[in-house]
Amino acid sequence: MKVLLAHNSTYFPSLGGGDKSNRLLMEALAARGHETLVVTRVPEFSDQAHEDLKRELAARSIAAEEDHESLAYTLHGVRVRVLTRQPHLRAFFQSCLDAFDPDIILTSTDDPGQILFDLAIRHPRARVVYLVRATIAVPFGPDSSMVSAAKTENLRHADLIIGVSHYVAGYVREWSGLDAIHVPISLLEPGSEFPLLGSFDNEFVSMVNPCAVKGIAIFLELARRMPHLRFAAVPTWGTTPAELEELRSVPNITLLPRMDNIDDLLRRTRVMLVPSVWAEARSRIVLEAMSRGVPVVASDVGGLHEAKLGVPYLIRVNPIVRYQPALDASMVPVAEVPPQDVTPWQRVLERLTTDRAHWQEISAASRRAALEYAASLTIEPFEHALLELLKKPKRTPPPAQPKPALSEEKRRLLALRLSRRAAGRPSATHPWFPNIHAAPPEQLRLFCFPWAGGGALPFRAWSEPLAPVAFVVPVRLPGRESRASEPAFERMEPLVDALVGQIRPFLDAPFSFFGHSMGAGVAFELARALRRHGLPMPRSLHVSGARAPQFRRNHVPPPEPSLRDFIEELRRLEGFPPSVLNHPELLKLALPALLSDARLYRHYVYTPEPPLDIPIFAYGGDADPNVTSSHLEAWREQTTARFERIDFPGGHFYFESTLPTLLAALKAHLEQASSV
Repeated sequence: MKVLLAHNSTYFPSLGGGDKSNRLLMEALAARGHETLVVTRVPEFSDQAHEDLKRELAARSIAAEEDHESLAYTLHGVRVRVLTRQPHLRAFFQSCLDAFDPDIILTSTDDPGQILFDLAIRHPRARVVYLVRATIAVPFGPDSSMVSAAKTENLRHADLIIGVSHYVAGYVREWSGLDAIHVPISLLEPGSEFPLLGSFDNEFVSMVNPCAVKGIAIFLELARRMPHLRFAAVPTWGTTPAELEELRSVPNITLLPRMDNIDDLLRRTRVMLVPSVWAEARSRIVLEAMSRGVPVVASDVGGLHEAKLGVPYLIRVNPIVRYQPALDASMVPVAEVPPQDVTPWQRVLERLTTDRAHWQEISAASRRAALEYAASLTIEPFEHALLELLKKPKRTPPPAQPKPALSEEKRRLLALRLSRRAAGRPSATHPWFPNIHAAPPEQLRLFCFPWAGGGALPFRAWSEPLAPVAFVVPVRLPGRESRASEPAFERMEPLVDALVGQIRPFLDAPFSFFGHSMGAGVAFELARALRRHGLPMPRSLHVSGARAPQFRRNHVPPPEPSLRDFIEELRRLEGFPPSVLNHPELLKLALPALLSDARLYRHYVYTPEPPLDIPIFAYGGDADPNVTSSHLEAWREQTTARFERIDFPGGHFYFESTLPTLLAALKAHLEQASSV
């Protein structure tokens, strides 16, 4: 059996439990005689990353071959290809896929953007297995940091979905409707001797990977409340620079380096803390610590109750239920961590560090349960599942991907043809207003203008909640989604002129405008253009996440930022999808529209005209770093009719977490505008 692992993360040296588990899984398959290949990447692509990994492998006596874009080596019988220098991950993976021609392709939640998964399911014969190791990274359900119906639907093309725990498999079945099974996929090091390392006299209460989602707040508060104890923290993939500084500020916390051999930590640990406030899928560190006789105090979330094997202690926490549409400095979705009650943790920890007999009781129970479980942990159930899968027909792959982008000349020709077709006769899908021909003749139409880089798709979810008062018409500008081959506008005036021509045939019914960020400016200028042309005016203007236009009076466009600075600004806006920012290939696809829209708004200069004679409603996030309440309040100057401002909790993309609240307010305001 030829097995390929598509690993969109760091494979070796492992940075997290999921990475290590994937490595041990592949090594176990190789040990059973299967031909194995791993296609992986470095965290950031550069010549420096290439040389750093080469030195790291040499220091471990691992011989590596290299070419202009990658390194290749063999580790414990597994062939590994690592993309190091170029950000073309899809092309690299496809070339490896074609050359290896696997029977089985393993994908996992380390690829939340489904960059590699999307290519895997299109392979003509290989069965695709999706390993769910973290429910935060799946596109569905309450644990997800980014829900996506399209990505959930895409997972239906997997031939088999396997959860790392019963909790995870059940979560997949409950929240996606997809079938999933649980077989052990988090194996231990082969030949592990499980030395007894736990001791009541060991020096530290330890935590691995202290960060927001792992419960660093609980760890810090315990250290502050219990200055008589020594705590140890091992920062890994999730710990941000700010969290490192906070850890250093607590005198009784010792920072230890990341270590390949977990025994180096466990032989110094009296109690291991796993205070996660997200839904842990299972957690390797629990089993590793318990098998060495180290008591573990863990939170009662996700699959941790399975990992604890019935041994005390599990403590209830207030779990994370919402994530901001942003990444922190460690590329982890920014969680909204609720307040925690540390007292139960303190009570348990006090007993385990003062009552030697009780500590010995928990240590012995932990080691006994862990060794019994470890004795039954083999590759055979997983191997059997793969062999059985090969007896079944492969699932039908999705439709073929679109052809490569057209040349600039052909793009302009296509844009001209689309424009002429739209002007000449109605079609099933209008290029600018995709669903306009389905609008009821007399119902209010709400034209929704997107933010920079945005398209029509995000507004689909608005249709049903607003249906009683308006028919939602998303606006799809050139250069994105189905219009990606068309050149995007880079100045406001020609875009507004084009919009006037496109919207003119559809002003025979009442309508309103909504726009977020750049879209608010476009909607405002379009309303003024309609007035100048003597055309029907919108019933109301709804602006979101945007400064009033008069702040752009006499505006002098700043110099165009470097690409690096531009991407950093996207991160600061707290809202651009992590699945795009964290994956170079997706970001590359999104950048043309983003850069064009940014140029458009950077060069937009406000020209004073009389205020509009329509109601204006302004919305924004109370934590938006760029658009304050005073910026929103200034929209009052742009109307002689009614004005109202609402501040919602959140940042620039506040509606990602408060959409029902925004839509309720929008619905009420549309009703008010229609009744005038």
